[in-house]
Amino acid sequence: MRKQYSNTDFLQLARDIKAWGKELGFQHIGITDTELSTAEQHLLDWLRRGFHGEMAYMQRHGSKRSRPSELEAGTVCVISARMDYLPPAAADPQFVLQQAGLGYISRYALGRDYHKVVRHRLQQLSERITQRVGPFGYRVFSDSAPVLEKALAEKAGLGWIGKHSNLLQQQTGSWFFLGEIYTDMPLPVDNAISANHCGRCEACLEACPTNAIVAPYQVDARRCISYLTIELKSAIPIEFRPLMGNRIYGCDDCQVVCPWNRFAKTTREEDFRVRHGLDAPDLIELFAWDEAKFLRNTEGMAIRRIGHECWLRNIAVALGNALSTSEIQHDTNKTASIVSALRSRASHPSAMVLEHVQWALSQATL
Repeated sequence: MRKQYSNTDFLQLARDIKAWGKELGFQHIGITDTELSTAEQHLLDWLRRGFHGEMAYMQRHGSKRSRPSELEAGTVCVISARMDYLPPAAADPQFVLQQAGLGYISRYALGRDYHKVVRHRLQQLSERITQRVGPFGYRVFSDSAPVLEKALAEKAGLGWIGKHSNLLQQQTGSWFFLGEIYTDMPLPVDNAISANHCGRCEACLEACPTNAIVAPYQVDARRCISYLTIELKSAIPIEFRPLMGNRIYGCDDCQVVCPWNRFAKTTREEDFRVRHGLDAPDLIELFAWDEAKFLRNTEGMAIRRIGHECWLRNIAVALGNALSTSEIQHDTNKTASIVSALRSRASHPSAMVLEHVQWALSQATL
């Protein structure tokens, strides 16, 4: 049963929530209602076209994803939060992408697992609210349940959904995480941004290595390198391997080229700083990690969730792509080092790893 809040000044409480959120490290807090019918239709169309690939969880929960009160009974409002993650002093993405011997890891994954950081801060914010109003109905999320995060954030005034399907904000670009508090409190809602500011720009569509952005605001995940390197647990389709370059965990190309990201600010969060030099790592060194070292070096990080087998699969593809570049082909020592590294996995027990290693070795003869 929903609690009675007759003595609560919700307007002042909303102001306080936004102030407390900034004290806890969020750069923007917005509040919205739960009406998501337009976003629901977009999701259903996306699923109908099969763009979710093997991500069965995208349709497993039915309408709970687009109808918050079905996921958490009693929800009438959503507090949406933004936390910047671009790590300071990290190697320039474009520089790393141009170095065949280095591996590229999406900038969001270079530090501590954001799920833990954002949810913990939202829990702290919820506890601050409890101190003010007493126990209330709520649940916190950060990419951790069937929630339409970007649609809610857009409605809450945190930005607009760009042609690459990421949320954009004029003063900060798109290098940020989102999180939510579902609540039964009838808080005053914020206005959505009145206009989409992408204009005629299609830089993200043109930059996507695999043409995964099949049309403005439409991403076919089955072609997306983030999906291929993280979500896909089977063999990477051969047609996409040469297009992946040295991207071994995720892909940021659509964000790197976005004009709005020239305004991006680096994070102040220590948890999101680069760990283990993974902003510009040597591919051969990474490929040499055994499972124990992989687990040790990715402890507390989002990278760990793909597992050692997919880690080797992804790096094998990157090493194969390195062998096909003129940079490596004109350096016999580098070529020999890569071939030796690949052959060191010739007896790996995983058939998937072996398949990608063999493909990678075949690139040396092209």
